[in-house]
Amino acid sequence: MLHAPMLSTDRLVLDRHRPDDLDALAALWADPAVYGPIGVAARSREEVWIRLLRHVGMWATFGYGSWAVRASRDGPAVGELGLIEARRALDPPLTLPEMGWMIAPELHGRGFAGEAMGAALAWSDANGIARTTCIIGTDNAPSLRLAARLGYRPLREAPYHGKTVAVLER
Repeated sequence: MLHAPMLSTDRLVLDRHRPDDLDALAALWADPAVYGPIGVAARSREEVWIRLLRHVGMWATFGYGSWAVRASRDGPAVGELGLIEARRALDPPLTLPEMGWMIAPELHGRGFAGEAMGAALAWSDANGIARTTCIIGTDNAPSLRLAARLGYRPLREAPYHGKTVAVLER
């Protein structure tokens, strides 16, 4: 698969990342309400561009990857989520595709992340990728609750970039 298939939910469209998503994604990754709970620093425009290209390349390389989340087909990105091969420096390393998600702060607490993740996981299951993992900061209660609702179960805790993360598997 060369690019992400379009998925739709009642309120969202999950679509491939496009070069014109850069401005919207750079604004999101500069917002402390986005990067703070994840436990990373604000991402520069350059870093966001490299991430965007990574998401595009993931589909061509592995046949799965991440989607840009939109409120409408032609709307700006209001988040991103999906499967990645991050090859993180965790010990022991992750051996399954990793699922991750990020939604605009104005959509927090309204079920958008769960709705979008439900569509992504349904696609993943239908395409033979039923087992996935994710890492979440142990202090990120909203994402830990969502992960549990999505069927992720704790495996262990691990140090990662100076923080403790929960390693979960579905």
